[in-house]
Amino acid sequence: MKIAQIAPLAESVPPKLYGGTERIVSYLTEELVAQGHDVTLFASGDSATSAVLVPCSDIALRLNPAVKDQLPHQIMMLEEIRQRAHEFDVLHFHIDLLHFPLIRDFADRTVTTLHGRLDLPDLKPFYKAFADIPLVSISNDQRRPMPPVNWSGTVYHGLPRDLLPFTERPKGNYLAFLGRISPEKRPDRAIQIAAKVGMPLKMAAKIDDVDRAYWETVIEPMVKSHSNVEFVGEIDEHRKASFLGNAGALLFPIDWPEPFGIVMIEAMACGTPVIAFRCGSVPEVIDEGVSGVLVDSVQEAAENIEWLLRLDRRKVRRAFEDRFTAERMARDYLGIYRNLPGVRPRTAVRRVNGQSLDLKVVA
Repeated sequence: MKIAQIAPLAESVPPKLYGGTERIVSYLTEELVAQGHDVTLFASGDSATSAVLVPCSDIALRLNPAVKDQLPHQIMMLEEIRQRAHEFDVLHFHIDLLHFPLIRDFADRTVTTLHGRLDLPDLKPFYKAFADIPLVSISNDQRRPMPPVNWSGTVYHGLPRDLLPFTERPKGNYLAFLGRISPEKRPDRAIQIAAKVGMPLKMAAKIDDVDRAYWETVIEPMVKSHSNVEFVGEIDEHRKASFLGNAGALLFPIDWPEPFGIVMIEAMACGTPVIAFRCGSVPEVIDEGVSGVLVDSVQEAAENIEWLLRLDRRKVRRAFEDRFTAERMARDYLGIYRNLPGVRPRTAVRRVNGQSLDLKVVA
């Protein structure tokens, strides 16, 4: 199939540091190419991909100090896509909602994956106005606040099978917190849990400007007042394997309707069990007693740490391999693409061992 993947321009694909959506777009794009599909990626110019890259900005907009307003750059990307839409069997958008008016004439061969929370009040009337646009959720719980819309399916995120190596015997006797420092991620709960069980806590997290005051007034004082807590800052992919793999457990103490939570499956890939608060998608991702434990309070989390640390890390890794690989994610999306009403059977060229083969694509 000829597939267009349309990524946000704020970060590169994959991102240099934090950036969950762009990371998933990268994993999906690379897996689709590996399976023989003709993929074009619309993204920032500093992206790295084996697909055909259409650079829609010189570098990721967040990293460009000359960019004061991201909207003009996003609209220029949409104009490029409008002019080239006829080239593709399927166009897969990962940019929320800005493109909806543009795709009216060819919406029946598009998919839009919604990567964020959907319980914000301004979203309901918007999605009512575009109820025909094919949408994909990243968890079933993510759908709950939405009006009736055109859901094409739910596709859980996936990681390349060998991205994060399995660690059967972690070298560190510590708990890990990985993500963003923000009120909804509840790093304060992570510190409280570690204090109650008397274990070291390592916190690898990004601090956005919008959360700077929360860090300075709430979390930073807590870090300084607990000698068992180490704040290591934002980490890249190379450090993530060691950080998660050598942890006894990952703390995921969220307090919001998390649409998915990539860090949970990253920990699982390393064999590291997860203790997570029962919010949003968490019960769909964590297999209770196999890959982690679900709790509803700091006290309950502290009471379950000892049991969590005894979970079989091989079974944690197996839960990842069974449910959350990029290969499975790509298969799920291909099934959705082929069922779109605007996708018709066509002859595609697939390259196998350097040879071009004519194949019939079944819609």
